[in-house]
Amino acid sequence: MASSSDPTLEHLANSVLQPGFEGTTAPDWVRRKISEGLGSVVLFARNIESVEQVARLTAALRAENPDLIVAIDEEAGDVTRMEAWTGSSRPGNLALGAVDDIDLTERVAHDIGRDLHAAGVSLNFAPSADVNSNPLNPVIGVRSFGSRTDIVSRHTAAWVRGLQGAGVAACAKHFPGHGDTVVDSHYGLPQVQGSAEEIALTALPPFIAAMEAGVRAVMTAHLLAPAYDPDLPATLSHRILVDLLRGELRFDGLLVTDGIEMGAVTDRYGIDGATVRALAGGVDAVCVGGESADEATADLLSTALVKAVHEGTLPEERLAEASGRVREFAAWSGERSRAVARAAEDSGIGLVAARRAIRVRDRAAAALPLTGAPHVVELSPTMNLAVDGRTPWGVAEPLRDLRPGTTSVRLTEPEVAHAGDLLDREVLTPAAGRALVVVVRDAARHRWMTDTLTRLLRSRPDALVVEMGVPAGDSLGAAHLITHGATRVSGIAAAELLVGATA
Repeated sequence: MASSSDPTLEHLANSVLQPGFEGTTAPDWVRRKISEGLGSVVLFARNIESVEQVARLTAALRAENPDLIVAIDEEAGDVTRMEAWTGSSRPGNLALGAVDDIDLTERVAHDIGRDLHAAGVSLNFAPSADVNSNPLNPVIGVRSFGSRTDIVSRHTAAWVRGLQGAGVAACAKHFPGHGDTVVDSHYGLPQVQGSAEEIALTALPPFIAAMEAGVRAVMTAHLLAPAYDPDLPATLSHRILVDLLRGELRFDGLLVTDGIEMGAVTDRYGIDGATVRALAGGVDAVCVGGESADEATADLLSTALVKAVHEGTLPEERLAEASGRVREFAAWSGERSRAVARAAEDSGIGLVAARRAIRVRDRAAAALPLTGAPHVVELSPTMNLAVDGRTPWGVAEPLRDLRPGTTSVRLTEPEVAHAGDLLDREVLTPAAGRALVVVVRDAARHRWMTDTLTRLLRSRPDALVVEMGVPAGDSLGAAHLITHGATRVSGIAAAELLVGATA
């Protein structure tokens, strides 16, 4: 039995952690942890100012370990870290699935990989391979390529090929599929109700497609799938991770957790208990730091792993196996990155894709293009924690660039609920004698938003509606545009269409 101060055991514990940290330069504690065996770090928007700054940061980190895994959660679309302060220059998965051109998807993913490779990132926690089969899903939505398994499967594979062709490792998530859920795992424990046969037919094929395309990393989901394991969330479940993923599906790459600090697992087991159980269940690397980005958390988790080995709740052989997989992945991803030359500048493919993804529902011919400067109201929901709430989105700003007299207001649920004359004062009166554009985001999931939209259309049936989330079935207003995402380029593409601008 190793002693409590055994440096070999501490090195193993550090090697399986993927912590985040504060700041745009490498903290001393992270450098020290790397020298003590830390195998990975994760970057978030708080670490990013520009591609060049991130490249300096990653170079400083790799001065401690040339094969250090530098990971990021850059799905593009609504979930962007590299462009959190400006909005993404590429549309997300739902837009790509709506176009359904796998060559376009591969080119967009390659373009994302170009920036990440230049920044020194070696692992991207994308694509989402989830089939968004439940339209009320609060956390996947536009992050999915769609609600059909076949579409999600072929675009997941194309995204993997494109990203990895640019020298950055992909990671298919969230296994065994987070699409058929109605609970956000940041706050609670979702449950997938389907039988094993149903899950195998609907949720698993995109992960199989990712593996066939060469993916070497899979991220777990913090959800309960009783058909496989009625007791433990997938992140902690030997039945799901080992028997199903490694056994039946024959995946032999890196298994990494979704953020281990998320409520779905920490509410029940604590962050340290969830970490130990994840490793015992079959995970190889523990992602932490979306909200717990400090040295104390990293120390807590490494200490918990060492203690668990001593107490017999985590076999040392399992910890060593996980550490070995981290080293293998680090060597593979590092070699892949070094083998790819720095790519050319931005191809502009993101805006091309966003334009192709827009759909215009009927009755639009007489309403478009807009003449004059419109008034825009954007109904803004509270976003899930995967989406940075500070990331710009909408149609008002790009419309203002094209029609300088454009005015706008952005309203939230509390504002609408607590101000009786707000819609008259902020929307209808300023829009008198002018075109009114109403922008919504996942209106079908937000009762307050659909009610507000109904009230506005009752007074202004000639209003133009732009849906920047998952579309519902009804066609509303004089024109109804669907962007399939709320990225910066999606807003630009919608504004162009509204005013009749040509590329």
